[in-house]
Amino acid sequence: MYVCSPQSPPAFLEQVKGVIFDCDGVLVDSRDANRMYYNLIREGLGMLSITPEEEAYVHMHSVTECLARIIPADRLEEADEVRRNLNYEDIFPYIFLEDGLVEFLDILAGRNIRLAVHTNRTNTVERLLRHFEIDRYFHPVVSAGSLKRPKPDPEGVHRILDAWELPGASVAYIGDSALDERSALASGVPFWSYKNPGLSAAMYVPDFATLGSCFEAAGAAGERAS
Repeated sequence: MYVCSPQSPPAFLEQVKGVIFDCDGVLVDSRDANRMYYNLIREGLGMLSITPEEEAYVHMHSVTECLARIIPADRLEEADEVRRNLNYEDIFPYIFLEDGLVEFLDILAGRNIRLAVHTNRTNTVERLLRHFEIDRYFHPVVSAGSLKRPKPDPEGVHRILDAWELPGASVAYIGDSALDERSALASGVPFWSYKNPGLSAAMYVPDFATLGSCFEAAGAAGERAS
């Protein structure tokens, strides 16, 4: 696995025409918010807080899958009612943009690289992107609520590739979980692991500032070569 470094940027960066981003753990740090959200649902049912194992699960999966995991089957309808009465925007103060993200998006946009989001969020991702004023960067935005099969199924990635009319080999998928890794692999798109060196990936990305410097260094190298 290549470790992203501006001192030796990989040549394949010059061939990238589009980048697909996972949301939670990549665009935003939302672990505290996700824990709060599902604990509020459990609290509404008179249940204890989620366990560390459940917290790891809800950070990656769709809301339907998460509720099925943390709520007894005979109380799912009740839990859904509690969820509908929550105002998710009250949780926004506990969600933070990843450092260097906007600057990195500007670098890609300046190179006319297409940008999209593929997330297992169901119906909150558009509001989240608008809240942080980064919605203008991404098209399309594909959420679990718009798919028959959420990640790790490749349906969402294929929808993005079709919208862009690009082959998978010219696109990169940035994610932080095994679900992202499997989704990229199933769709034939190179996977870049964000802050998770334990995943199998074409490149490990420690942070967006480093990745942005890699793109700029690769562009400079390409200009010298030409």
